[in-house]
Amino acid sequence: MVTNQAARLLLRAAARASHATPKPAVRPSSTLAHVRVPRQQGRAGGRRHYSDAAGAPKSGGSKGLIFGALAAAALGGGGYYLYSTGQLADFAGVAGVTAKDFVPTKEDYEKVYEEIAKRLVEFDDYDDGSYAPVLARLAWHASGTYDVETKTGGSNGATMRFQPESDHGANAGLKNARDFLEPIKEKFPWITYSDLWTLAGVCAFQQMGGPAIPWRPGRKDGDIGACTPDGRLPDASKDQKHLRAIFGRMGFNDQEIVALSGAHALGRCHTDRSGYDGPWTFSPTMLTNDYYKLLLNEKWNWRKWNGPAQFEDKSKALMMLPTDMSLVKDREFKKWVDKYAKDQDAFFKDFSDVIVKLFELGVPFKQEERWTFKVVE
Repeated sequence: MVTNQAARLLLRAAARASHATPKPAVRPSSTLAHVRVPRQQGRAGGRRHYSDAAGAPKSGGSKGLIFGALAAAALGGGGYYLYSTGQLADFAGVAGVTAKDFVPTKEDYEKVYEEIAKRLVEFDDYDDGSYAPVLARLAWHASGTYDVETKTGGSNGATMRFQPESDHGANAGLKNARDFLEPIKEKFPWITYSDLWTLAGVCAFQQMGGPAIPWRPGRKDGDIGACTPDGRLPDASKDQKHLRAIFGRMGFNDQEIVALSGAHALGRCHTDRSGYDGPWTFSPTMLTNDYYKLLLNEKWNWRKWNGPAQFEDKSKALMMLPTDMSLVKDREFKKWVDKYAKDQDAFFKDFSDVIVKLFELGVPFKQEERWTFKVVE
């Protein structure tokens, strides 16, 4: 069922499309007519990762910087470190609550969820009218660094707060998502960044019309020493062998790889981030099974341009990455693409299960119970 908030996202996207200024015909060196022309394109040429979202937000994050600066001045040289690792709240009460002694309940996490959903409605000045896709990608990329052999990486730690992990190619543009969530961290200082980012991902998927995704708290924020090496996230220029290697390192099988790939129904790529350009579907702020339908039913051709190798449909409005196309070229992957293209309910069920697994990789939970939060209408 499409929620009121999801419907608003569609209306905003439609309004933007209807008022778009016509662009000249596409030349090999130009971007698609429907895609924003990036302001900077300098260092993106070498990036070949899944993009998140581009464009500087018009709001969000400034209070966090001021708060951090004041804290650093008050606490001396260690102030910024405590702020950036989420430990500053242990030393300062906010709104009369001392985070160190606060034991949050489900109701407290529900308030965080509702605040994220509220901001998604209030701030609609990002790609296609919503920050939701970039929040989903933040949670995905923060979790997808897990290595089952070394037990390192994953959502536990929120190490993307630090360089060099924040500067990894696959994380380009995710500062926008982190800044968007900073005011919420200020309002609820007791929540760890690790829990906040994954809860924001749950909120984003659900508010974009996706399935219910059970979630539980318990992640701890790490320090810079826990940063993962670059290269743990998928490289969009590769094939099915690469996908199995990357996702296999996390402990996922073929079915789970294809189900996770369904998140490409959301958002778009940007030339000033990954180097790639365009959305995967016509409704980039709604989670549907259209990604699989389009993979199977559209005729995809190599795009002729001066960017990295990618595919485009006949209308030149949509794109697919080499890793996307590997899902229909590989026999074992394709059978799951076929299933999800025919049955959105089956996709939603498997997507929910695999997102829960992704967000919990490597987390030493003390709480067994998972909670499901209501969609904010």
